[in-house]
Amino acid sequence: MSVRKLSDLPATLPIFPLGGALLFPRGQMPLNIFEPRYLNMVDDAMRADRLIGMVQPRPLSGSADKPAVQPVGCVGKITSFAETEDGRYLITLNGLIRFRITRELEMRLPYRQVEADFSAFAADLTTPSGGNQIDRPRLLKALKRYAEGHGFQIDWTAVDSAEPEPLVNAIATLCPFDPLEKQGLLEAPGLDSRCATLIALLELNAASGDRREGRLQ
Repeated sequence: MSVRKLSDLPATLPIFPLGGALLFPRGQMPLNIFEPRYLNMVDDAMRADRLIGMVQPRPLSGSADKPAVQPVGCVGKITSFAETEDGRYLITLNGLIRFRITRELEMRLPYRQVEADFSAFAADLTTPSGGNQIDRPRLLKALKRYAEGHGFQIDWTAVDSAEPEPLVNAIATLCPFDPLEKQGLLEAPGLDSRCATLIALLELNAASGDRREGRLQ
């Protein structure tokens, strides 16, 4: 199934709540599936449109088995699939478009399903232009300070050669921000606003790291 316009998308989606994990349009997410309900979900998705909605749980809400979830997630399409000898599935999702949950369906399957509204995110189906609008020098300065403050190693050759959208999304995905901060990055309207939010988080968290290390001046 190819998704090129809103009408190609289904009205309902299976959802996979996973804290701290972000999938962006045109991004990739590898997943190791082992819980029976999610193995069932992948089986059904592979027989249908191969689409899964990735969402983050809301902190301290709902139950461990059925947490309340954030209102906005991202649809991923299964683009690679392998089964291990012990019955796990190793899949890769390619991000397509964000969605807003309008209603959760009554559970008639082992996994959860929602009605999804994609209308606010139609632009996700097109590769964004205007990548030159991101403040790349400030982003890299903030990333360098953040990495130094937290003891991270950065492949600066890869960073320098990366296109704006993959760069912003990779940093947003890999940095260990808290789930609410990551949700803010997901819900940012466009690449420029996501980059501005990312810079703010890097600068704020770098300052926290400096204070812990006694380096804040």
